[in-house]
Amino acid sequence: MNDFAETYLRESVEILHSLSVDAVEKIVTVMAEARRDGGRVFVLGVGGSAASGSHLVNDLRKLTGMEAYCPTDNVSELTARTNDEGWESVFSGWLRVSHLSNHDVIFVLSVGGGDAIRNISPNLVRAIDYAKEVRAKVVGIVGRDGGYTAKNADAVVLIPVVSPDRITPHTESMHSLVGHMIVSHPSLKASGTKWESVSNKN
Repeated sequence: MNDFAETYLRESVEILHSLSVDAVEKIVTVMAEARRDGGRVFVLGVGGSAASGSHLVNDLRKLTGMEAYCPTDNVSELTARTNDEGWESVFSGWLRVSHLSNHDVIFVLSVGGGDAIRNISPNLVRAIDYAKEVRAKVVGIVGRDGGYTAKNADAVVLIPVVSPDRITPHTESMHSLVGHMIVSHPSLKASGTKWESVSNKN
């Protein structure tokens, strides 16, 4: 069983070495421009990616000073829209009511990035289409081949596949790591983190 842990960590290191620094910097640039223009960030994800989305929204608001929201945090609206209008439109409907504009960014966290043809994560597909319609920016952190997000995003970090058996856990782990890298970037970070500020005082 120790072999599994060693293999998993080795795969994680391989992913880290393969990440595109340029892609991360491109997302940071898009986000910095949005903040400068008074834009907002809407983080979209399903399942484990939704939980990562909540975390990213917290960090964007607290550390970068950006106005940010995660539609899945409002379970009442999410389930009402699913029940009344269908799963496919839960995000696009939410974004429409939020008056998504060309100053805003939608930030997709996903393993597959959505697939219109195979009807996988159609809510992400519809949200990206709506963002393009209003000329909002689209960025994302996605796995596999990036799917619909990678094909349509203005900037995307693609998490490489190093093990076909562990695409999901590796991608969702990297959502958090890359997200933290983005909010810690000097071009975006506006507030200090607690433990670092305590350590500096001591």
